[in-house]
Amino acid sequence: MSGVSEKIYIPKLAVIGVGLIGGSLALALKEAGAVGEVIGIGRGRANLELALELGIVDRITSNPGEGVRDADLVFLATPVMSLEEVTGQIAGHLKPGSVLTDGGSVKGEVIRRIEPLLPEGVHFVPGHPIAGTEKSGAGAAFSSLYRNRRCILTPTARTDNNALDLVRKVWETAGSEVVVMDVEKHDRVLAAISHLPHMVAYALVNAVGSYDRYDENILEYSAGGFRDFTRIASSDPTMWRDIAMTNKVALVEMMELFERFFAELKEDVRRGDGDSLYEFFFRSKKNRDAIL
Repeated sequence: MSGVSEKIYIPKLAVIGVGLIGGSLALALKEAGAVGEVIGIGRGRANLELALELGIVDRITSNPGEGVRDADLVFLATPVMSLEEVTGQIAGHLKPGSVLTDGGSVKGEVIRRIEPLLPEGVHFVPGHPIAGTEKSGAGAAFSSLYRNRRCILTPTARTDNNALDLVRKVWETAGSEVVVMDVEKHDRVLAAISHLPHMVAYALVNAVGSYDRYDENILEYSAGGFRDFTRIASSDPTMWRDIAMTNKVALVEMMELFERFFAELKEDVRRGDGDSLYEFFFRSKKNRDAIL
């Protein structure tokens, strides 16, 4: 984990989308004494009231423009396809010198949609914390979510260096190691290490769930291995629909690569080729063990 070179303090933070991602950042900054007032903004009144009750935020509103007024930092933590609409709603209410950042898992499309909407003097720092669980909503938030995790920032030609430094320190304060990365590289890397595994998990659950040789749902027999492997298929469908639609070029490329390897494995199984199967499994184990 990267250390924070100096303590930061944000007098007013506005979080749009007080769920696992937005709520956990607010809690981490509160715990570190790095933030004054936190405004929770969202459409679901019950979720906002829960965030207020849990102490994640200090004030709530369903009006985005009202919520971001006089905010020093605004964190967008909504599904990626809603970010353009939300930015349009708040752009005219952001004070000069304020910083806008996001936690979206796709960066290229988000940047293309958001940057043109921002007035002069408002600084945008695209970001993506590599952390999460399959749970959602304010009740899922916890302050240690980002500890010893990475957060990728993808500044553009328009990104202000002071704003970039502030957002870097925000994530370091939350416990993250911050990496600055090219936008295209980010979207291709995430398609491989995050987006593809979710697609595989969703497809696997649907495949097994639709198996109809027997007059019962065989998912009821699933043991630890299947449940662990497919845990991420319990993730928010709206979020993953948006990710698949906004990072489709890189994701389809990775899905096609996966199909080639799966076809190779299927053919080895069909032929009963023990040597090829062992080699395939050995290569996979070697690569997986290297991560650890």
